[in-house]
Amino acid sequence: MPRKDPTLEAFGKCVSLRRKDGKLSQEQLAERAELDRTYVSDIERGQRNPGIKNVVRIAKALGITTSELCKGIDA
Repeated sequence: MPRKDPTLEAFGKCVSLRRKDGKLSQEQLAERAELDRTYVSDIERGQRNPGIKNVVRIAKALGITTSELCKGIDA
């Protein structure tokens, strides 16, 4: 199994924490962001590298800015 990318893992943790803070399920977040639930799950587990458009969609669905969602993530 390939090693997980630390940047993707950090981003996934941020998405998961923000989602849980907002008391949203993965399904609810996916619906708000117009994404598939399995895609959101893969992001949260650090197994997907979302494009910038999807990062923006997720941030908007969480009611935060893209920079807030990415805060503390170092490339």
